[in-house]
Amino acid sequence: MANCKPQKKVLLLCGDYMEDYEAMVPFQALQAYGIAVDAVCPGKKAGDYCRTTVGDSGAYHGYQTYTEKPGHNFSLNATFDEVDFSKYDALVIPGGRAPEYLAINESVLNCARQFSDSGKLIAAICHGQLILAAAGLLKGRKCTAYRALRPVLIDAGAHWIEPKTMMDCVSDGNLITGVIYKAHPEYIQLVVKALGGKIAGSDKRILFLCGDFMEDYEVTVPLQSLQALGCHVDAVCPKKKAGDFCPTAVHDFEGDQTYTEKPGHNFILTASYEGLDASSYDALVIPGGRSPEYLALDETVIALVKKFMQSKKPVASICHGQQILAAAGVLKGRKCTAYPAVKLNVVLGGATWLEPDPIDRCYTDENLVTGAAWPGHPQFVSQLMALLGIRVSF
Repeated sequence: MANCKPQKKVLLLCGDYMEDYEAMVPFQALQAYGIAVDAVCPGKKAGDYCRTTVGDSGAYHGYQTYTEKPGHNFSLNATFDEVDFSKYDALVIPGGRAPEYLAINESVLNCARQFSDSGKLIAAICHGQLILAAAGLLKGRKCTAYRALRPVLIDAGAHWIEPKTMMDCVSDGNLITGVIYKAHPEYIQLVVKALGGKIAGSDKRILFLCGDFMEDYEVTVPLQSLQALGCHVDAVCPKKKAGDFCPTAVHDFEGDQTYTEKPGHNFILTASYEGLDASSYDALVIPGGRSPEYLALDETVIALVKKFMQSKKPVASICHGQQILAAAGVLKGRKCTAYPAVKLNVVLGGATWLEPDPIDRCYTDENLVTGAAWPGHPQFVSQLMALLGIRVSF
């Protein structure tokens, strides 16, 4: 993505019911920066998938612990039994429930030990640190994790660092640990820098246009990918303020004639929509999902989109987000792709339709980046980075 030929290679250690964000965000963010990422799972091969979980705060319901719902199906792109661990520069371990059973798999523990013995980078988040504890790799090491892991990590000999927030990370030599997916911006940035990455041009302010039941990945993957680079990102929604949340939708492809939908994470907005100064931002990002259907009827949204397009600032829109662009009348004479079912909106909006074949293909037309669906995030984020002049080099 960011580099024509990846200069660094990362192994993502997956398992059934790993946390959805904790697998996909680093997987796609690192690729967007030009890092090759292979996702593997013991007992599975390339093309198989792992089921994921949507872990969310139980506070929304008055619960004392987090809630869990089914997430996306995560497709593996490499086979665990065939990979040569010595060819990778880092090991990244998502959390969720997968680490509980992976921590009793000797081939997994040997994998972690090989990375540790060679002094290579290991990054683990949430419950992923259970694997490191089982492999005997935490003795005397500074470490944080989801708070419920404190007793077992202390018993494993770790120097436990109590997290002050869910966004905390700890770096100790070749070991990076984080609390949960809210820590991704710092966590991923630490990984990039530990791999020798240098980030330039990231002093940008980016606005995300959100709504209820936007697609879960399509807001959080690009948002955290840009935050990890050091960009200031604000996420807003009409009639909502900073601290409010938007429910999201998990859209997946499970063999039906169209995508399926499941409840996603509750997404916390970072800024208030009312009184927004659009001129203070360098780019606009529009996630897909179902929210664009109703946001396209909001005159303030239409005015906001027109303002960005008229000023020639970068606008990146994915999946159904192009329904808003079509409604705003800003696609006339432009080249554009979208989720295939949105082709009618795009064509009637006056754009030249660009076929998303394969589905992860994205296009840039002057200041406009468009993509068809969340599998295209590495290209989507990388092309937006190019328009903004953001570079990651190794």
